[in-house]
Amino acid sequence: MAEVDDFRDAVAGVLDGLWPAAVDVATGDATKVAEAAVQQGWLQLGPEGAADYLVAAVRTLGRRACPLPLADAYVASRLLPDHADAIGAGEVRPVVVLGAGPLIVDDAATSSHVLVVDTLTGALTLREIDGAEPLDGLARPAWRRLTPGAVVAERTVAPAAVAEAVAVLRLGVAARAVAAAGRAHELAVEHAKVRRQFGRVIGAFGAVQQRVAAGQIDLSASEALVDEAVGALLAGRDDAPLAAALAARHARTAAQRVLAGAQHTLGAVGFFEEHDAAWLFRRVHTDLTHLGSGGLDDRRDDGVAGRLLAGEALPHFHLGARAEAFRDEVRALLDRHRSGDGYDVEALRQEMDEQSLLALNWPAEHGGRAVEVEEQVVLHEEMKYAGGPVDRAMSATMLIGHSLLRHGTPEQKAQFLPLLHAGQMAFCLGYSEPEAGSDLASLRTRAVRDDDGDGWVIDGQKLWTTRGQTASHVWLAVRTDPDATPRHAGITIFLVPMDTPGITVQQHVALSGEISCTVFYDGVRVPDSARVGEVHGGWKVITDALTAERVVMGGVAATLRRHFDETLALLRARVAAGGEVDALDRDRIAWVAARLQAARALVLRATRSMDGSGSGSAADARIAGPMAAVLSGDLAEELGRTCLDVLGPEAALAGRYDAAIRVAPMYVIGGGTNDIQRGIIARGLGLPRE
Repeated sequence: MAEVDDFRDAVAGVLDGLWPAAVDVATGDATKVAEAAVQQGWLQLGPEGAADYLVAAVRTLGRRACPLPLADAYVASRLLPDHADAIGAGEVRPVVVLGAGPLIVDDAATSSHVLVVDTLTGALTLREIDGAEPLDGLARPAWRRLTPGAVVAERTVAPAAVAEAVAVLRLGVAARAVAAAGRAHELAVEHAKVRRQFGRVIGAFGAVQQRVAAGQIDLSASEALVDEAVGALLAGRDDAPLAAALAARHARTAAQRVLAGAQHTLGAVGFFEEHDAAWLFRRVHTDLTHLGSGGLDDRRDDGVAGRLLAGEALPHFHLGARAEAFRDEVRALLDRHRSGDGYDVEALRQEMDEQSLLALNWPAEHGGRAVEVEEQVVLHEEMKYAGGPVDRAMSATMLIGHSLLRHGTPEQKAQFLPLLHAGQMAFCLGYSEPEAGSDLASLRTRAVRDDDGDGWVIDGQKLWTTRGQTASHVWLAVRTDPDATPRHAGITIFLVPMDTPGITVQQHVALSGEISCTVFYDGVRVPDSARVGEVHGGWKVITDALTAERVVMGGVAATLRRHFDETLALLRARVAAGGEVDALDRDRIAWVAARLQAARALVLRATRSMDGSGSGSAADARIAGPMAAVLSGDLAEELGRTCLDVLGPEAALAGRYDAAIRVAPMYVIGGGTNDIQRGIIARGLGLPRE
């Protein structure tokens, strides 16, 4: 990875002297850039299969709105190995055209040859370019209509070679468009930090923060999908073409949204050609035409919807040999305890206790099992994909187990850790209140020392306490210092038996059908031994508990993937029976598939950032979790709507789809609403508090 970063920096260094910024589209000499590409070896990446280096270079070009056809050279040198040396030396400068359409190319007027690829038969024809007519329009540099000349080479290649070529071309365009949109986004963020209106920097306005955060999520998601597709190509995986198609489909919408958000934040500043944004606008929209209908689209059924409806599955995220071996272990465990359409939950729980699967990374003295972060992700993915047969046990160990290990007393550990290890801890969270939902620091439920100073008296009210009616204990956040500054400094955590006198539970039925509770605390007396962590130190305890939610989010994505896979199965059956999935529904399926894959990628980045193993800066690590949470929540609602629309009225009947769409709003509301999470993301990017 470091070598690729060094290569990217070298490309940027060359461009600094030839094409420093997007605004240089107006005066830049693409021929000199092409000459530098030859001298620096950028056209020699194809024979090496160095897709990661190619994408690094293309991204750097995209940030400067320079459409040098590097991906075309890469593809041509792989399809025509006899001409690879000539391509690398710049003697043959190819641009690739798929199919038999008009020879209109986006090559910055640098090509000497055109390679026509018949994507149906694999027939290749390399021809000289006899002439070219510049075409006025959106693109800068202008597109050209080529007049082909003499045939230089002809051959036929296998379908796998064509699929790889299309995948690389898709990735090249997607990476360039996303990079160009990303550069506009960076400029908009910096502008929002200094531009003042109504006496304040505009980055302090809520609307701007929400827009900037949404752009960052789309940008990060697209970048993650491109990276995953590059990894699939480098590994020679069979699902690499689908991974590239998913990245391209996501970029087609996301790059446009990122760019639009940047333009809106920049305002009039970015509307004039003195600013890079105007030229990045042209570049992004020009690239997106290549990814839409008539470009690198679904016309051969090799795009996202075509491949999925034909039976392919969403590409698997390979998390390393150890994690994948663990995945096999978990799947075998689930298979052993299948019972009809479900599971023998008690037998499954007992075996998980025996294998310490509910005590991952606990200390050995508490029966822990040492694993990597990726293995934790695997466990939650597989259990959630299976329908969550031990949901409560897994939630308990993730949300309070790790905090007890860090902050619990020896007596608390002795009492509760064995229950958590065995999956027998029936707890509920006492966080939300009438005036403290996402803003947990505003909670008002109070605990004061009793008269003898050995215990506490708790008074207040908690809302939306899921499973409060069946819990043995509540993990309760209360205010112990009403005058603390900042507000979160005066919070303390208690682990309180739910049968303590003074606790009253009132049940409510949620939209999802789940029981949630309002819990009243009236003069509830608890000993000091029920306190977890320091007095007024509850925020640290809460933070440690919430950190584990990054792993739990992997389970959310797995739940959505199961719904998506079941939808695909029904649509495949419809097609097999002679029915159709129309173009609109196919595109919607492709979009939610790309969003689902992006959510999985961001969750993985977020979990890896927990132990510092993720890539990116410290700022990236801070916002990785909120970005994954927002995307997963939004996707839950979008996937539910899509399933209803493409499957028709039967999907609204009682069953999985009915339940899925009714529970979806909770993914947006629970654990801090998406609006609040986007505010956190905006501040992570350096914008001030509203």
